[in-house]
Amino acid sequence: MVVPLTITISENAAKHVRNFTGKKEADAVSLRVGVKGGGCSGLTYDLSIDSASRPEDKVIEQHGVTILIDKKSYVFLAGTTLDYSGGLNGKGFVFHNPNAKTTCGCGTSFSV
Repeated sequence: MVVPLTITISENAAKHVRNFTGKKEADAVSLRVGVKGGGCSGLTYDLSIDSASRPEDKVIEQHGVTILIDKKSYVFLAGTTLDYSGGLNGKGFVFHNPNAKTTCGCGTSFSV
């Protein structure tokens, strides 16, 4: 399987990013998506609101949200779709990462 060299955010996830930040649809919103060491599987996803990109960032704009990813994290996240789940198992952002070989039960930790 060929993994696409991009990261996508679902329309539902973009809507929830806007809700969490209190920004209107016309306002700029930047979401930093990253990976850091930790969690029960070795790597964990990291999300934060950021106001500016850095020179080394990969910048992707979808559904009115700018996604900022540092180069190191991008290697682990290429092909990932960021979604939002409001299901019975808990509400929150969900990463569909084709690079993850194993994930933990909480869904925020993975290994490659």
